[in-house]
Amino acid sequence: MASAPNSRLAIISRHFTSATSASKHGPNGQNLGWIKISPEVSIALKHGSPIVALESTIISHRMPYPQNFETAKELEVIVRENGAIPATIAILDGVPRIGVYLRLRFIVFFSLFSFLGLTTEELENLARLGSQARKTASRDIALVMAGRENGATTVSATMYLASMVGIPIFVTGGIGGVHRHGENNANIRLERKSGILIAVPIPNEHSASGSLIESAIQQALQEAREKKIIGNAETPFLLARVNELTGGASLSSNIALVKNNASVGAKIAFSLAQLQKHSDKSDMC
Repeated sequence: MASAPNSRLAIISRHFTSATSASKHGPNGQNLGWIKISPEVSIALKHGSPIVALESTIISHRMPYPQNFETAKELEVIVRENGAIPATIAILDGVPRIGVYLRLRFIVFFSLFSFLGLTTEELENLARLGSQARKTASRDIALVMAGRENGATTVSATMYLASMVGIPIFVTGGIGGVHRHGENNANIRLERKSGILIAVPIPNEHSASGSLIESAIQQALQEAREKKIIGNAETPFLLARVNELTGGASLSSNIALVKNNASVGAKIAFSLAQLQKHSDKSDMC
C-alpha cells in the first residue's frame, strides 16, 4: 500500500495534470500547446475563477531595476487582495508564459510543473534584463517565438495571449492608441474587433502637478523629435526622460496609478466571474 504522503502527492499530481490538460485548448477549442500556463492560472481557468492579466513591458521597459521587480510583485499582491488571480504574461526563450508561481515555496508540489508559467526567479531575471528583452507587440509574437527570444509583452500582445486562453480582464498603466494625434490612427478604418476600455483616474493624493508634467512632456517630445526616436522606442524614452525632468515625481505617480488600476481591475474580474457563475446556474435551471 502506498504511504500517505505518496498518496497525497499522487492526488495533487493528477489534479494539476488534469488542469494542465484542460488548458491545452482555448475557449474556442483552439490548440494552445505553444502557451505555458502556471498551475494556479490553469486551475482558475478551469473553474471560472476571476483572473487579471498583467503585462511585462511595464517591468522591463518602463521602470528601472529593482523598482520594476518590486512593483510587479506588489501588483500581484494587490490583485490577490481584491479577490482575483494575477496572471503576468511574458515570452521567455520563445515560449509565451502566463502566470507566476513561487518555485521555492511550492517546490514539493510544483516541481513536476516547473516548465509551466513564470517562476518568481524568472520574473526577476526579466526585470534585470530591462530593455534587453524585446518589446513585444502582438505583431512581434511570431518573430520572438521563432527566434527563441525573451519578450516583454505590450498591451496588444498581453491582451492577445490573455484572450487566447480565455482571460477577459487585463490591467495596465497606459495604453497605446490614445496618445497625442491618436485620432489619425488607421485602426478605425480597419474596423478591428475590440473590447471595452475602462479608464481609471489616478488617486488625487498621488497626482503630480499638471503643469510640471505637461512641461516635461513637451520638452521630452521635442528631444525625441530631434533625436529621431520613433516607433516602439518612443514611449520608453519619453517615460524615462519625463521622470528625469520631474525629479522622479512622474514615476512615483505612474506606480500609484498602476496599483490603483490593479485594485479596480481585480474587483471587476471578481464581479464578472460571480455574474458568469450566476448566469450559468440560471441556464441550468
